[in-house]
Amino acid sequence: MGKGNDHKARFAEDGHDHRRCIAEALETADALCARRGVRLTKLRRRVLELVWTSHAPIGAYDVLRRLSQEHDGAAPPTVYRALDFLREQGLVHRIESLNAFVGCADPAEAHTSQFLICQDCGAAAELQDPAINRALARSAGSLGFLVKDKTVELRGLCAHCRESGA
Repeated sequence: MGKGNDHKARFAEDGHDHRRCIAEALETADALCARRGVRLTKLRRRVLELVWTSHAPIGAYDVLRRLSQEHDGAAPPTVYRALDFLREQGLVHRIESLNAFVGCADPAEAHTSQFLICQDCGAAAELQDPAINRALARSAGSLGFLVKDKTVELRGLCAHCRESGA
């Protein structure tokens, strides 16, 4: 997904070097966890790597299935604890409607994202547009509503799927 999102959602493009994408995400996670004084254990790191295997959200049981091919003792609580840690550290986001996880494009700072989800290929792009968050907070506030948690998910077609289906 890339660093420095600057409000622009990005989908993997043709020629995208996904191995580099994964490597950068893992390097960033290592550095952030070290700076924050938290442990990115081998298991947590592997779960993060599995989440980053694609730009499409992945469910916890899919992570478990892949992990259990490598580790006999892998169990749902193990995966959920790892995913909880990764969420707490801002390294992954949960796509609520899919009950799935996607790697964070910019984990260095806490933020609220919006997600564009392609209904054909399943890819998700993280959008970080503060104007959207302000508009939602302003509209909710005008009704006397205090927002405690928010997930904005938009479904449609990514450019690649639109072009290939046209």
